[in-house]
Formats: sequence, C-alpha cells, structure tokens
Amino acid sequence: MVSTATPTRGRSTTTTTTFFRGQVNGERTPAEPGPRTIREAIAMERINLGNYVTAPTEGAIATTVYGALEKFELAAFLDQWKGLQREALVMLGEEQRIHPSAFIHPTAIIGDDVIIGPDVKVHEFTTVRKGSVLCAGAQVGFNCEVTATFVGEGAVLGHRIGVNRTILGARAHLSAGVTVAAINMTTDMRTPDREVIIRTMTGLYRCGTTQFGAVIGDDTQTGNNISIGPGVTIGRRCQITSGVTLAIRTVPKDCTVTAPHTADASIRRRRSTFAR
Repeated sequence: MVSTATPTRGRSTTTTTTFFRGQVNGERTPAEPGPRTIREAIAMERINLGNYVTAPTEGAIATTVYGALEKFELAAFLDQWKGLQREALVMLGEEQRIHPSAFIHPTAIIGDDVIIGPDVKVHEFTTVRKGSVLCAGAQVGFNCEVTATFVGEGAVLGHRIGVNRTILGARAHLSAGVTVAAINMTTDMRTPDREVIIRTMTGLYRCGTTQFGAVIGDDTQTGNNISIGPGVTIGRRCQITSGVTLAIRTVPKDCTVTAPHTADASIRRRRSTFAR
C-alpha cells in the first residue's frame, strides 16, 4: 500500500493506492508494491531482451530456458536468473554441461555451475564462474574473469576483461581492458544494498536487484580500457570507443559513443631540446 498527501486549500488529503498481486478464494489480495508492481502501476518503460540480444540456436543450450531468452523482460529475467540456471543445469546434466568440442586451457578455472557450448575457446588464466553461460563459438581471452554472465553465440572477450552479472549479445566484441561492474558504491561493497537503476529515454527503470552490470547488444564492438555499469543497456550494432565510462543509462541501437577527452585531444609539434 502506498499513501500520498495532496494539498487542498491549505490542508492536505491522503490518497491511498493498493496494489494487488493475485486472488485468494475469489478475493484480490493486497501486496507490497515491489519493483514489478510499481512498474506496472506507473506504466514504466519495459526493457525487453529481444530488442537487444539473440537467443542461442546451436547446441544443447538452445533446448534449455535460454532458448527463450528473447521473450524475457529484463527485471523479470534478473529476478529468475539463478533458478533458470539451475533448471538448465538439470536439463543438460553433467554430460552436456560442457560440450566436448570446447577448448579450455589447462590454466583456466571453470565453475561447476557453468555451461559451455560447442566450439567455445577459453584461454590462459581465465576464470568463468557463478552460473555463467558461454554459447556456441564464444571466445574468452587471456586473464579474464567472467562472473554470472551470459555470453552470446560468436561473442569475443579480449584480454584482461572483467564482466559481472551481464548479458552479452551474439557476435559482440569486447576489446582488452573492458570492465563491467554490477554494484553501486556503498558503505560496504561486500554487501551491496542499493538497487540498480537505468536512466532511459522516458525516465528511470528499476532493475529490482542490487547486482546488475549491463545488457550489451548483438554485434556491438568496444575499444579498450572502458568502464561500463552498473545499470547499462547498449543496443545492437553500437560502437563504444576507447576510454568511455558508462553507468546508469541506455544507449539506443546503431550509436557510436566517444569519450569527451578523446574527442578533444590535441596534437602539437614538440619543441626540440637538442642542439641542432
């Protein structure tokens, strides 16, 4: 229940709005206005994953719940992600969890709850953990950390990349030194307590969780040394140039994002300090 005070000729009146979650014995049951019910009540913009990423079509991963990835709304997916991963693991079984055609370097560390599709490559000193999914043909370079992340078919992560709680589209390419952070600054970073939000074209979108990095669309490419998140959605076929920092915002499809300090860089001839 939410109460709001409205001033009327020198006095205030209170308007009470009740949100309902379901029915019990034919009667509607009131519920606290969590992120989902608030979004529905005020008609907040929806972020549908199908507008950003393509679901897997190759290998056993495509037969799991991830084959329907495009049908999910972002906040709903984030809320259900752990359960969906458990369901996929049960369906695949240990025999199909890691496809036999995948190359995993002996120095790489792969978590027991990670799913790896056909023709995936995971290179030296890389860690993939906490329910991550690497779809067919994905490549993860040297010394990366992939945590609770969905990596689409044919996507490439270059060297020394850290991604957390992120959804990466098919054929996306992240160059060296990209970091995707998943939590807001707080007094104790070990126990995040601030909900991640996204600033959209029409207002603020509530993710309903304290841990979310980014959705990075199909065929998007980045330069190096980039910081993304928390709370970012990047549309399909975008280009993010080197040195960019993005957080709490959405980038429409087919856009190029350039760091101001890069665009304003000046070049001048250096004075010689040597005698001629």
